[in-house]
Amino acid sequence: MKTVRIGVLGCADIARRRMLPAIAAEPGITVAAVTSRDTARARDLAGQFGARPVTGYAELLERDDIDAVYVPLPAALHAQWTEAALRAGKHVLAEKPLTTSLDESRRLIGLARESGLALMENIMFVHHSQHDAVRKLVADGTIGEPRAFHAAFAIPRLPDDDIRYSPELGGGSLWDTGVYPLRAALHFLGDDLEVLGALLTGGPGRRVDTAGSALLRTPEGVGVQLAFGLDHGYRSAYEIWGSQGRITVERAFTPPADHRPVVRIERRSGFEEISLNPDDQVATTVRAFAAAVRDRSAPDPVCLRQAELLHELRERALPSRP
Repeated sequence: MKTVRIGVLGCADIARRRMLPAIAAEPGITVAAVTSRDTARARDLAGQFGARPVTGYAELLERDDIDAVYVPLPAALHAQWTEAALRAGKHVLAEKPLTTSLDESRRLIGLARESGLALMENIMFVHHSQHDAVRKLVADGTIGEPRAFHAAFAIPRLPDDDIRYSPELGGGSLWDTGVYPLRAALHFLGDDLEVLGALLTGGPGRRVDTAGSALLRTPEGVGVQLAFGLDHGYRSAYEIWGSQGRITVERAFTPPADHRPVVRIERRSGFEEISLNPDDQVATTVRAFAAAVRDRSAPDPVCLRQAELLHELRERALPSRP
């Protein structure tokens, strides 16, 4: 496959602002078609990238000039249209979370494996090179043995009609912002995490959780504290605390392409800041998906483990959520 031809299901803001420009700029992958239930919206967005406008999601999946689809729909629609795409023989890049149901996530991952199709959840920060640099520092013993991991991702209050406040569309802080710190813990500590407790709370008048926190641990006894929300001062960071110091990364999860990351190391001898090269995690994610399509790669097992932990956090926090 020389060029991976992408069809886009919907005209969401993240598709307009970030993903479609990255796909269009990347050699070997192209925006082939854009669909919407609104013909005018499909025509407008498709025209910006030289793609074909299509009216209706099912109609796009029937096309034989599409190799893969990108699904930026509300979370509650991910399962339906990811399954439809896989059954139509298309590879899938789905926005996070893959689904809001553990059973659905298991079924879709199994279907992709059985069909020999790539299924990738669009969690972009794991493709940013700054986290490889942090992993190396930890592996080299820069801060000794890990003792604790803290991570937080929260954003300011959104407009009242934002889909992230709608339970019918799969809204809530756990699904939207909680994925990031949890995935960071999996990224650095491995998938053998145990949930000890969780809290989900909703702001006044909200029908979804707008704030959350969780406590987990590794088999070695590394404590994991996570915080997330939709009604906070902005925070996007993690810290790895070791027996001889700690590493802190700010702007960890959604840095712009021109951001120069700074890794802060604190030890008894003092502070050190390591400045890293900028990296475009949207572009590297697009490349990773194109490679998965060409190789017909099986879904990343971390995707399923993340779904299991999200489900457990929600169940453990059930009495506290709105």
